[in-house]
Amino acid sequence: MSETNSPTTLPAGAAHEANAMTTPQTLGNIFFEPGPTFEALRERPRFLVAALIMLVAFMAFYLAYIQWVGYENLINAELETRSQVTEMSDERKAAGRDIQLKPFVKAIRYSVPVTGIAILLAAGAGIYLLGAMLMGKGMSYKQALSVWTYSSLPPLVLLMTANLILLLVRTPTQDSEIARGLNGLVQANPGIMVDAAAHPVLATALGALDLFALYGLFLAALGMRKVARLSSGSAWAVVLGLWLLGVIGRIIIAATTGTPMA
Repeated sequence: MSETNSPTTLPAGAAHEANAMTTPQTLGNIFFEPGPTFEALRERPRFLVAALIMLVAFMAFYLAYIQWVGYENLINAELETRSQVTEMSDERKAAGRDIQLKPFVKAIRYSVPVTGIAILLAAGAGIYLLGAMLMGKGMSYKQALSVWTYSSLPPLVLLMTANLILLLVRTPTQDSEIARGLNGLVQANPGIMVDAAAHPVLATALGALDLFALYGLFLAALGMRKVARLSSGSAWAVVLGLWLLGVIGRIIIAATTGTPMA
């Protein structure tokens, strides 16, 4: 008598079908069921639509902020804030203002986030791939890219939404606020308790302990567990190692320039 499939035995290909999700499903489920979503991304890695949503969300706040405060006001605020640290002369400030107001430079400033996000996604995925290899596990670059993109999507979308709401409620007016605001108005970290201008290094270090960033780290570690099949400890080692490198880099820049790094 032939054996029938038991309830606990899946036929060939059934496991893949059980994990399958459409792109709209992965985009929605990553917010509420990240574990199964990353399982689905292991079987069918994707990133393009999520990356485009991230870009649109970021650019929505970036462009709205410049429009609300005014491009020239932003440049003046940045120069005034920088001059308090470097004792910039009026002549140098005027020259810097003229350069920043040139159409070519203005176009570069508007387009920088597009290039920056693309580079960040590509480089981050490469480091996650390397981390998985060092831990003795295999994953494709496309899988690593899906982990990086989908772990970044929820915190970025939530943060940019909160930034837009706060911009509508209270637009910055002081130079220091205007200059910092382009990096985000929502401060969900202990860095808000420190005078950033007086203590840029401490403000940068405390600013790294951001709730949105920690949410992203949790998703990234979960993604590395599900997609690369790493242990919990190994996944966190890869994710936190990359995060610490970023924090150290920002602290070095803050110490060198005297400017707090978001």
